[in-house]
Amino acid sequence: MRTWALVIGVAAVTGLGACGGSSQLNNLKSGQSGPDEFAILPTRALSMPPDLAVLPAPTPGGSNITDPNPQGDAVAALGGNPDRLSDQGIGAADQALVAHAGRAGTDPDIRASLARSDAEWRARNGRRPLEVLFGTSVYQRAYAPMALDAPAEQLRWQRAGAITSTAPAPAAR
Repeated sequence: MRTWALVIGVAAVTGLGACGGSSQLNNLKSGQSGPDEFAILPTRALSMPPDLAVLPAPTPGGSNITDPNPQGDAVAALGGNPDRLSDQGIGAADQALVAHAGRAGTDPDIRASLARSDAEWRARNGRRPLEVLFGTSVYQRAYAPMALDAPAEQLRWQRAGAITSTAPAPAAR
């Protein structure tokens, strides 16, 4: 009888011990203080360019001609122009659109401003105690009144005679 009590006690202590502590094995953010070995790519072979004047000026943190460019290499292998991947500013065809969109000025702090107003909106719509307790997001619930009902909107446009996508027509309501 005493042996069973000892076995049950050891099992209970072991079970409770397994529940506590934080295992680093399943934590995806564990060990993020060091380098990521999967982010290290081999460099291209060193070679002497035909003209030393084409070498870019050295810039700290900048790119190097021996740095790997897997996306550019893939584009070149498929017959494309890898130079098209670099940001070349606003295309000539889009200049008028961008000028018209910015005619009243632009706000360089728009992302932070929208983040603040979004946080205020969700705070005003309140969080239920269980959402606070379990740390769940109220994003979908807070914006539910503004969500678009896609089938109803498609039906509305179809009834108005507009050409819509090839999606099947929603059932009449």
